[in-house]
Amino acid sequence: MYPNDGFRELGRHECMRLLATAPVGRIVHTRQALPAVVPVNFCLDDDGAVLLRTSAASEMARAVDGSVVAFEADAVDADKQSGWSVVVTGRAGVVTDPAEVERLDRIGPRSWVPSPEEIFVRIEPELVTGRELVGGRTMYGVHLSAGGAAHGA
Repeated sequence: MYPNDGFRELGRHECMRLLATAPVGRIVHTRQALPAVVPVNFCLDDDGAVLLRTSAASEMARAVDGSVVAFEADAVDADKQSGWSVVVTGRAGVVTDPAEVERLDRIGPRSWVPSPEEIFVRIEPELVTGRELVGGRTMYGVHLSAGGAAHGA
């Protein structure tokens, strides 16, 4: 992500393991030539693809179909000054194969806002990056204290 920013860089396997623990993430796509961010619930397929379930009339689904998007999920503990963030970048597509739709209907995420007609969006994980801050301590060994925070640490 950003080398030398004090966070520990995570490997792909660790990123996917953490991502599987998050209930909600954010899909980042382009809307009217500007970045748009939409919070969504999701799950991971066996091959690591990010799966979303949304209304067939969803503007977001139409906007991302066939596009390269970013998907981000994280967990933060402000009291402990620790947390992680994982970003998956890849091509998104609406799933149209009937057999695949049937399979995803059994294993895929359940929409938090169900609609009469739902579709699945699949994001292929072409680039997976992540970073972590543990226990308020940077990778440089510097403690994040009230004094350090004031200096931008």
